[in-house]
Amino acid sequence: MTIDLLHAPPAVIFVGGKGGVGKTSIAASLALHHAHSGRKTLVVSTDPAHSLSDAFAQPIGAEISPLIANLDALEIDPDRQVEQHIADVLAGMKSLVKPTLYPQIEKQLKLTAQSPGTQEAAILESIARLIDEREQRGYDLIIFDTAPTGHTLRLLTLPEAMSAWTQGMLQTSDKARQLQGVVDHLSSSRQRAPHHPLAEPKQHDVPDLSERNQAIAARLRHRQQLFQRTRDSIKNPQQTAIALVLTPEKLPILETERAVRQLTEQGLPLAGLWINRNLPEHVEGEFMALRRQQEELYRKQIKTVFAQLPGAFLPLFARDLDGIQGLQQLIEAIADNPLQPL
Repeated sequence: MTIDLLHAPPAVIFVGGKGGVGKTSIAASLALHHAHSGRKTLVVSTDPAHSLSDAFAQPIGAEISPLIANLDALEIDPDRQVEQHIADVLAGMKSLVKPTLYPQIEKQLKLTAQSPGTQEAAILESIARLIDEREQRGYDLIIFDTAPTGHTLRLLTLPEAMSAWTQGMLQTSDKARQLQGVVDHLSSSRQRAPHHPLAEPKQHDVPDLSERNQAIAARLRHRQQLFQRTRDSIKNPQQTAIALVLTPEKLPILETERAVRQLTEQGLPLAGLWINRNLPEHVEGEFMALRRQQEELYRKQIKTVFAQLPGAFLPLFARDLDGIQGLQQLIEAIADNPLQPL
C-alpha cells in the first residue's frame, strides 16, 4: 500500500537518515506544506545537535514555538528533559519513602542523570508523550526529524522492558507480603517475649514496603501503557509513516539498507525513500561530469537494492535552501517528484 505523504498523510511521520543527507530540510519543508494545506502541524527535532532552527532561519527552542499559521516547532532538549524527569521522579519517590532517605535518593538520581542512555530515555519518553497527546494538543499531524533505527526501534521494545520492570516490582511486593505473614506468625509469642523486635510487627515497615512497591508498580504500569499505545500507533500504517532520506553515495546507501532491513523486520510502515541532492543531467566541467557518472552508478544501485520501496530523486540546488522561501523550493521539488516504484 502506497502512503501519500503529501495529500493524505497519517497523523505521525518520521523522517530519518544519515546525518548530512538533508533530512531536516525535508522534514521542515514537509511540515510547511501541510501547514499551508490547512493541517495543524508540529515539527519536532530529536537530534541533540539541532538544525531545525537553521532550516527555518528563526529561533526554535525547547518549548513549542509558533512559526506561521498552522505550524509549530519544537527542538527537544535532552538535558532539560532529564532534569524534568528526575524532578518528577523525585517528587513521586518522596511520597513513597521515609524522609530520612530523601538525601540518598537525590544523590542517586543526580548520578543517574549522568548515566549512559539517560538522555535517550528522556527523548524517547518525550516522543511517546507527543504522539499520545497529539489530539489533546490539537495537532492533525506531527513530523519527527529523527534517526529511524535508533529512536523508533527502541520505542518498539520499551513496552516489554516496562513489563519486566513492573513484574519485578510485583514479585518484590508479593515477597514482602509473604514475609509479613512469617513475621505475624513469629510474633505470636510476643506475650512471652514482649521486648522481642518482632513483638509488634504492625509497627515495622514491611507492610509499608508492600504498599510502596505497589505504588511504584502502578507508576511503571502507567509508563508501560504509554509506550504500548505508542508502539501500537507506530506500527499502524493508518497512523504512522516512516520516510528515509539518503544521497547517491556509498555510506548513506549502506546505512539506509540496514535501516530498511531492521524496520521491515519489525513490520513498520515504510512510506519510501527520498534520494536527495542529485546533480543535474547536464553539468559543465570534467570534474562534475565524472561526479555525475559516479552518481549514476549509485542511482542504479539504489534502484536495485530498494526495488521493493517507492522512491523519488530530488535535485541538488545551486544554493542552500534557508528559511521559508528556500523550503518552499524544496517542497515544490518533492511535489514534482512523487514517491513511486523505483
